[in-house]
Amino acid sequence: MRVMVFFDLPTLTLENRREYTKFRKFLIRNGFIMVQESVYSKLALNTTVANAVVENVRKNKPSEGLVQLLTITEKQYSKMEFILGEGQTLVLESDERLVIL
Repeated sequence: MRVMVFFDLPTLTLENRREYTKFRKFLIRNGFIMVQESVYSKLALNTTVANAVVENVRKNKPSEGLVQLLTITEKQYSKMEFILGEGQTLVLESDERLVIL
């Protein structure tokens, strides 16, 4: 399973930027990888683990802004399509980074 986190947080004030940075660092420390800006993903072994991850994100959400969570199966995640413009070489269009536990 995958837990996807989508967020749109305000960065107008210094406190907003601090909360944004704190939340982003929380995601990275907890094993989330960036799919694209403000979209992070984490692999979960089963539904129980996914629910624990979701609850942990809820506990650490910023006080302002929008945070959305989506839990999907690995099969659904693998059907994601990458559509790139010219000159993009950072995205691998293969499963060579996939780790099966």
